[in-house]
Amino acid sequence: MSTAPIRILGIDPGLRHTGWGIVECTGSRLAFLACGSVHSNDKLEMADRLRQLHEGLGEVIHLHRPDEAAVEETFVNRDPQSALKLGQARGIALLAPSLAGIRVAEYAANLIKKTVVGSGHADKQQIAMMVKVLLPRSDAGSADAADALAVAICHAQHRGARDMREKIAAAAR
Repeated sequence: MSTAPIRILGIDPGLRHTGWGIVECTGSRLAFLACGSVHSNDKLEMADRLRQLHEGLGEVIHLHRPDEAAVEETFVNRDPQSALKLGQARGIALLAPSLAGIRVAEYAANLIKKTVVGSGHADKQQIAMMVKVLLPRSDAGSADAADALAVAICHAQHRGARDMREKIAAAAR
Protein backbone atom coordinates (compact mmCIF):
# COMPACT_ATOMS: atom_id res chain seq x y z
CA MET A 1 0.00 0.00 0.00
CA SER A 2 1.58 3.27 -1.06
CA THR A 3 1.05 6.57 0.69
CA ALA A 4 0.08 9.57 -1.41
CA PRO A 5 2.56 12.45 -1.16
CA ILE A 6 1.52 15.43 0.95
CA ARG A 7 2.88 18.84 0.03
CA ILE A 8 3.53 20.96 3.14
CA LEU A 9 4.05 24.73 3.29
CA GLY A 10 6.03 25.88 6.32
CA ILE A 11 5.85 29.58 7.22
CA ASP A 12 8.14 31.57 9.51
CA PRO A 13 6.26 34.86 9.99
CA GLY A 14 8.03 38.19 10.11
CA LEU A 15 6.99 41.70 9.16
CA ARG A 16 10.14 42.44 7.14
CA HIS A 17 10.83 38.93 5.90
CA THR A 18 8.38 36.04 6.05
CA GLY A 19 10.14 32.78 5.27
CA TRP A 20 8.42 29.97 3.41
CA GLY A 21 9.43 26.42 2.59
CA ILE A 22 7.75 23.60 0.69
CA VAL A 23 8.46 19.94 1.39
CA GLU A 24 6.80 16.81 0.12
CA CYS A 25 6.13 14.05 2.61
CA THR A 26 5.58 10.50 1.38
CA GLY A 27 5.23 8.23 4.38
CA SER A 28 8.30 9.05 6.47
CA ARG A 29 10.32 10.30 3.47
CA LEU A 30 10.81 14.06 3.07
CA ALA A 31 11.82 15.84 -0.12
CA PHE A 32 12.72 19.49 -0.59
CA LEU A 33 10.71 21.32 -3.25
CA ALA A 34 11.27 25.07 -2.81
CA CYS A 35 11.90 27.86 -0.31
CA GLY A 36 12.34 31.59 -0.09
CA SER A 37 11.15 34.74 1.62
CA VAL A 38 8.40 37.26 1.06
CA HIS A 39 9.52 40.80 1.85
CA SER A 40 7.65 43.95 2.82
CA ASN A 41 8.86 47.48 2.26
CA ASP A 42 9.47 49.08 5.66
CA LYS A 43 8.91 52.54 4.18
CA LEU A 44 5.23 51.76 3.52
CA GLU A 45 2.28 52.01 5.89
CA MET A 46 1.46 48.91 7.93
CA ALA A 47 -1.60 48.02 5.86
CA ASP A 48 0.44 48.09 2.66
CA ARG A 49 3.20 45.98 4.19
CA LEU A 50 0.67 43.39 5.32
CA ARG A 51 -0.84 43.41 1.82
CA GLN A 52 2.61 42.73 0.37
CA LEU A 53 3.03 39.72 2.66
CA HIS A 54 -0.45 38.45 1.81
CA GLU A 55 0.10 38.79 -1.92
CA GLY A 56 3.54 37.16 -1.72
CA LEU A 57 2.26 34.18 0.25
CA GLY A 58 -0.73 33.95 -2.08
CA GLU A 59 1.67 33.68 -5.03
CA VAL A 60 3.68 30.94 -3.28
CA ILE A 61 0.46 29.03 -2.59
CA HIS A 62 -0.71 29.45 -6.18
CA LEU A 63 2.62 28.28 -7.63
CA HIS A 64 3.27 25.32 -5.31
CA ARG A 65 -0.25 24.13 -4.43
CA PRO A 66 0.43 22.86 -0.89
CA ASP A 67 -1.99 20.40 0.72
CA GLU A 68 -1.30 21.55 4.28
CA ALA A 69 0.43 24.48 5.97
CA ALA A 70 2.17 25.07 9.27
CA VAL A 71 3.06 28.34 10.97
CA GLU A 72 5.43 29.06 13.82
CA GLU A 73 3.68 30.42 16.90
CA THR A 74 4.76 33.83 18.17
CA PHE A 75 6.92 33.83 21.26
CA VAL A 76 6.33 36.53 23.87
CA ASN A 77 8.49 39.54 23.10
CA ARG A 78 9.69 42.04 25.69
CA ASP A 79 8.81 44.92 23.38
CA PRO A 80 5.00 45.09 23.12
CA GLN A 81 5.14 47.14 19.90
CA SER A 82 7.35 44.55 18.17
CA ALA A 83 5.16 41.72 19.44
CA LEU A 84 2.07 43.43 18.03
CA LYS A 85 3.69 43.92 14.62
CA LEU A 86 4.88 40.31 14.53
CA GLY A 87 1.39 39.20 15.52
CA GLN A 88 -0.07 41.06 12.56
CA ALA A 89 2.39 39.39 10.18
CA ARG A 90 1.55 36.06 11.79
CA GLY A 91 -2.13 36.76 11.16
CA ILE A 92 -1.34 37.09 7.45
CA ALA A 93 0.66 33.83 7.60
CA LEU A 94 -2.41 32.07 9.02
CA LEU A 95 -4.90 33.82 6.76
CA ALA A 96 -3.27 33.29 3.35
CA PRO A 97 -3.37 29.48 3.37
CA SER A 98 -6.73 29.41 5.14
CA LEU A 99 -8.30 31.58 2.42
CA ALA A 100 -6.94 29.08 -0.13
CA GLY A 101 -8.77 26.27 1.69
CA ILE A 102 -5.58 24.82 3.17
CA ARG A 103 -5.60 23.40 6.67
CA VAL A 104 -3.16 25.27 8.93
CA ALA A 105 -1.32 23.89 11.97
CA GLU A 106 0.63 25.93 14.51
CA TYR A 107 3.77 24.90 16.35
CA ALA A 108 5.74 26.48 19.19
CA ALA A 109 9.29 27.54 18.35
CA ASN A 110 10.71 25.18 21.00
CA LEU A 111 8.88 22.18 19.52
CA ILE A 112 10.14 23.04 16.03
CA LYS A 113 13.71 23.29 17.30
CA LYS A 114 13.42 20.09 19.34
CA THR A 115 11.97 18.20 16.37
CA VAL A 116 14.59 19.36 13.88
CA VAL A 117 17.72 19.74 16.02
CA GLY A 118 16.94 17.72 19.15
CA SER A 119 17.16 20.74 21.44
CA GLY A 120 14.41 23.27 22.13
CA HIS A 121 17.01 26.02 22.52
CA ALA A 122 18.91 25.59 19.25
CA ASP A 123 20.20 28.69 17.48
CA LYS A 124 19.54 29.68 13.86
CA GLN A 125 22.84 28.20 12.62
CA GLN A 126 22.05 24.82 14.16
CA ILE A 127 18.58 24.87 12.59
CA ALA A 128 19.98 25.75 9.15
CA MET A 129 22.60 23.00 9.43
CA MET A 130 20.06 20.32 10.39
CA VAL A 131 17.63 21.44 7.68
CA LYS A 132 20.46 20.89 5.19
CA VAL A 133 21.14 17.44 6.68
CA LEU A 134 17.46 16.44 6.56
CA LEU A 135 16.84 18.03 3.15
CA PRO A 136 20.20 17.76 1.34
CA ARG A 137 18.86 19.36 -1.85
CA SER A 138 17.56 22.41 -0.01
CA ASP A 139 19.02 25.79 -0.85
CA ALA A 140 17.76 28.08 1.89
CA GLY A 141 19.42 31.39 1.11
CA SER A 142 18.30 32.99 4.36
CA ALA A 143 17.63 32.10 7.99
CA ASP A 144 13.94 32.87 7.39
CA ALA A 145 13.71 30.28 4.60
CA ALA A 146 15.63 27.69 6.68
CA ASP A 147 13.32 28.33 9.64
CA ALA A 148 10.28 27.90 7.38
CA LEU A 149 11.63 24.56 6.15
CA ALA A 150 12.09 23.59 9.81
CA VAL A 151 8.41 24.43 10.43
CA ALA A 152 7.44 22.20 7.48
CA ILE A 153 9.67 19.37 8.77
CA CYS A 154 8.10 19.69 12.23
CA HIS A 155 4.62 19.46 10.73
CA ALA A 156 5.60 16.41 8.69
CA GLN A 157 6.75 14.70 11.90
CA HIS A 158 3.74 15.65 14.03
CA ARG A 159 0.83 15.72 11.56
CA GLY A 160 -0.16 12.08 12.19
CA ALA A 161 -0.48 12.63 15.94
CA ARG A 162 -2.46 15.82 15.31
CA ASP A 163 -4.86 13.98 12.99
CA MET A 164 -5.37 11.25 15.58
CA ARG A 165 -6.13 13.80 18.36
CA GLU A 166 -8.70 15.51 16.11
CA LYS A 167 -10.38 12.17 15.28
CA ILE A 168 -10.59 11.26 18.96
CA ALA A 169 -12.00 14.68 19.85
CA ALA A 170 -14.58 14.44 17.04
CA ALA A 171 -15.64 10.95 18.16
CA ALA A 172 -16.07 12.18 21.74
CA ARG A 173 -18.55 14.88 20.67
